[in-house]
Amino acid sequence: MAKLVVEVLDASSLMPKDKNGSASAYVEVDFEGQRHRTQTKANDLCPSWNEKLVFNVSDPRRIPNETIEVAVHNDVQSSGHHHQHHHHHKSLLGRVRISGVSVCVESEAGIQRYPLEKRGIFSKNSGDIALRLYAVYDSPSFADTMRPSGDSVVEPPLQEIHKKNLEDESMINNGKKKNKKGKDVRTFHSIGTAPVFASIPMPIPTPAPATMFPGFEFDSKENPVVLEKRSDFSRMMQAPGMAMHGQIPAMYMQGPAQQEFGLIETRPPIAARLRYKTGHKISTTFDLVEPMYYLYVKVIKARNLPVMDVTGSLDPYVEVKLGNYKAVTRHLEKNQNPVWNHIFAFSFEHLQSNLVEVTVKDKDFVKDDFVGRLVFDILEIPLRVPPDSPLAPQWYRLENKKGEKVNGEVMLAVWKGTQADECFPEAWLSDAHSIQQESLANTRSKVYFSPKLFYLRIHVIEAQDLVPYTRGRAPAMRVKVQLGNQVRLTKPFALPTVNPAWNEEILFVVPEPVDELIVFTVEDAGNKDEIIGRLILPASFAIPRFDNRLVNDRWFNLERPVFGSEDGGDVAAEKKKEAKFSSKIRLRLSLDVGYHVLDEATHYSSNLQPSAKHLRKPSIGILELGILSAKNLLPMKMMSGRSTDAYCVAKYGNKWVRTRTLLDNLAPRWNEQYTWEVYDPCTVITIGVFDNCHINGDKESRDQKIGKVRIRLSTLETDRVYTHYYPLLVLQPSGLKKTGELQLALRFTCTAWVNMVSLYAKPLLPKMHYVQPIPIHYIDSLRHRAMQIVAARLARAEPPLRPETVEYMLDVDHHMWSLRKSKANFNRIMLVLAGLAAIGKWFEDICYWKNPVTTCLVYVLFLILVCYPELILPTMFLYLFIIGIWNYRFRPRHPPHMDPRVSHADRAHPDELDEEFDTFPSSRPADLVRIRYDRMRSVLGRMQAVTGDLATQAERFHAILNWRDPRATAIFVFLSLILASFLYVTPFQVVILLAGLYLLRPPRFRSKMPSVPINFFKRLPSKSDVLL
Repeated sequence: MAKLVVEVLDASSLMPKDKNGSASAYVEVDFEGQRHRTQTKANDLCPSWNEKLVFNVSDPRRIPNETIEVAVHNDVQSSGHHHQHHHHHKSLLGRVRISGVSVCVESEAGIQRYPLEKRGIFSKNSGDIALRLYAVYDSPSFADTMRPSGDSVVEPPLQEIHKKNLEDESMINNGKKKNKKGKDVRTFHSIGTAPVFASIPMPIPTPAPATMFPGFEFDSKENPVVLEKRSDFSRMMQAPGMAMHGQIPAMYMQGPAQQEFGLIETRPPIAARLRYKTGHKISTTFDLVEPMYYLYVKVIKARNLPVMDVTGSLDPYVEVKLGNYKAVTRHLEKNQNPVWNHIFAFSFEHLQSNLVEVTVKDKDFVKDDFVGRLVFDILEIPLRVPPDSPLAPQWYRLENKKGEKVNGEVMLAVWKGTQADECFPEAWLSDAHSIQQESLANTRSKVYFSPKLFYLRIHVIEAQDLVPYTRGRAPAMRVKVQLGNQVRLTKPFALPTVNPAWNEEILFVVPEPVDELIVFTVEDAGNKDEIIGRLILPASFAIPRFDNRLVNDRWFNLERPVFGSEDGGDVAAEKKKEAKFSSKIRLRLSLDVGYHVLDEATHYSSNLQPSAKHLRKPSIGILELGILSAKNLLPMKMMSGRSTDAYCVAKYGNKWVRTRTLLDNLAPRWNEQYTWEVYDPCTVITIGVFDNCHINGDKESRDQKIGKVRIRLSTLETDRVYTHYYPLLVLQPSGLKKTGELQLALRFTCTAWVNMVSLYAKPLLPKMHYVQPIPIHYIDSLRHRAMQIVAARLARAEPPLRPETVEYMLDVDHHMWSLRKSKANFNRIMLVLAGLAAIGKWFEDICYWKNPVTTCLVYVLFLILVCYPELILPTMFLYLFIIGIWNYRFRPRHPPHMDPRVSHADRAHPDELDEEFDTFPSSRPADLVRIRYDRMRSVLGRMQAVTGDLATQAERFHAILNWRDPRATAIFVFLSLILASFLYVTPFQVVILLAGLYLLRPPRFRSKMPSVPINFFKRLPSKSDVLL
């Protein structure tokens, strides 16, 4: 008897079915008349079931001839639709038919994603489902008989499909294109592993056409080095041995997750990669992007326009029409000589006409009147390529509809150009024709700069002659310092005195210009924060400080607050004039411009320069980034009937760039290039993709994140162009999700090799970070405040760079607790220690003579080094040199990217992710918080045990000579005296020789019991027995 197991894992991008824009999905599986279903996941378009459905198999040999039907339904009653009858109604979300040929044993079964089949031509079903299918046998011997033997070569039943795909692949590589048409076959097969039932004779199923079968995808404009699996079809699990037999593309062979989330090298037709017959490249500043041609129409002004209204007035505007695209200037009331200065750009990709019509009209209530027009033939329009000067505008005489000249002239400039044109960023683009004029600014590309930030250091030293309001009690004086919305408190002075001395330093982050006010308030913490005195100073009062030398301190008078008077201001002024005595406070204020204000995490910062300009290092190179395109983006606005309005943001140093927004497009092509100066190669550039939610003028909505990429410049070769598709990954409470792929072109050019090499010997941060380090408890709060200032400043630009965008780019919550991140960091540590463990294992094999030849060679090398000790260091460094040269063959050829395996994101538990996305403080139910608290206690308990073991070993080292165990210390002291005498009269080479021979002794002379030094060390006392 055999069992068929269908693991239903999850689904994504399901079609909304209820009025709330959601669906309550469950899965129903049919096999040989048996029907099982999963639980219903209410109100979730990306549900996760993780359930196993088990079916009885009467005859295992018939499985390849069977079809497994998987249907995803929407539970109408769970979605909130109540009917008269108390039973569940369902509507189909999609189905999949899977051939039994795809079923294999459990050890070879992999997770596969299948696109959901639509019900009909007019169906709007979408999404895919992840399944894992395998067969389980009661008898292992029966499973072995079903598996083909290793000696016989058995052709799988899908061999014809393999040949078809390989033929298509070779034809594409040779530059030949062949279009094929065929019937749409909806049965899915797994490619890449021979099925369990390959040895059973059976009719070969009809292969699917090459255009519909899940295979490899090519772009006509790109020739990927690595063949790319299509993400909209099944993502196939490769057999473990296939990478060794060369059956899959060789880039990342760690499994389907790495292939799905891996890097894909591309070869787009950009000028930096193309070589011409003349032997040189075209010199252009836009050589990292594909040229995109536009038709530019610049409408400047008009003169002597005729009067059209009965009242003798004219409200003119210009309409530019090219095919179905129409652009309109603003209308100017009662003006016969209007000035517009509008620029329009029409993409050549969507040209639907060979004529450009420029029409002048008169704005009217009922119907706009025709004034005159101009018609240009696109073939006659000149081409302008920068660095050519701008095209000079000309006056054109208007014509009527019959082509006759009429009164009025229009000044225009019409030319063909690319996105490199200086008019491109400010032009009205044809791909943004569907939005209002006031929202057009939110779709344009812009460059932003972060404000210059400084650390303001305030040293609160002491105060004198404080007069508390309440007599007869001991005051607890403290100082509250407020700068904007930043508040810091000193510790209350412990002694009951009116002359407290705090001697505490407080740090703030201030932007340039430094024009905020600092409010000092002396309070009595023991009497409900009673205010003793107040001082207000401008932040510009602080003295700039470039090094660690102290600035002069000063005494300031404290003003006593006045309460309970109606005309408080006049009374306070009179009392201030009458006052001859006041309390004083001693302060030292300095503006530390020698620091770099951290607004990013240090380990992936993009800027390490100090705030003071004259302290900065010279530039060492140029970083050029081409943001080419994206593909397979997920629809983010399905509720509103749109797909995705994507734009990119790149951040390096204090320069931010934002591309234009391409509307309603799941495969946008930006082709925009930007440049940064590089001051340190050990920095990181961050590129994020977002969905614009402000194209309709909605100021309350937030832009949605699609994913981001981080690239460290030190991992790039100089003067090399990198063009890759980077996976866009987003971690959500439901798990890791791939939201698309971003194509980038990157080039790092070094202009000062000596300076760049010398940087590797210099500290990463400016000098002040090491001479006078910032206290640890201030680092996170100062960084968070710096991020808030940057976000607030960029939000005041036009168009604004939204705070949610800045927070995501700067990783505002990277310091928050996450069990997933803790596991990832632990795995990173273990991966590093694995190298040391491998060395220890190699040495152990040498000592135990696992490989006699290697052990003999080590013996010979050891004897040579003992006889000639001056060769030890040269041999060691020569060995390191040989290892480095050998590893050069296996160096990484591609830039790094977000790795879900290293991040532990591909196997994180849903509860761990829910805890990670929880707010601070927690908003979850008390019972759930208690469970997580208990789990954290268990984890910390294990950490506590490890920490205790380390402390025990360290205390045993201390116990060797502190006579805690008098007998053990006496033994060690006398042995030390004997060894000192022996080593004094024995040559050092003899000692090393004897020690080495003892360590490398053969297994015959070894014992399985621990050695004497280890036994002695473990008997030493520690303080673990005195702990409560």
